Amino acid sequence: MDRLASVGILLSRILLSGIFLFSGMSKIFAFSQTQAYMAGKGMHITGVFLVLAIAVEICGGLMVLLGYYPRLGALALIFFLIPTTAVFHRDFSAAGQAVQFAKNLAILGGLLAIVSTGGGEFCIRRRGGSA
Repeated sequence: MDRLASVGILLSRILLSGIFLFSGMSKIFAFSQTQAYMAGKGMHITGVFLVLAIAVEICGGLMVLLGYYPRLGALALIFFLIPTTAVFHRDFSAAGQAVQFAKNLAILGGLLAIVSTGGGEFCIRRRGGSA
């Protein structure tokens, strides 16, 4: 991968990871409110799911950001984002939900690019010449 492509991937990693890191931290600081929102969507054992969501968003976000097994981090975020999108952004009659759904599809596209190409040259750890 040439230097320009690696810079592009680095910028993509920074921008993609930011939304997950921000979201994970927001959930920590608004734990009860987020748990109530999840319960309002019909979810059960919301405490467990919320802790898992926070862990995946922060750990996966950091893996993508830092380039530490970025493909694995992106894959974890993909597996998090698919059910999240299906549960929380499926009611297109509600204001803004179609936009949120489309936003998540765009994020999925970016994460798939990281899974496909790896983290580029600027990674903390590279295995076998490809991160």
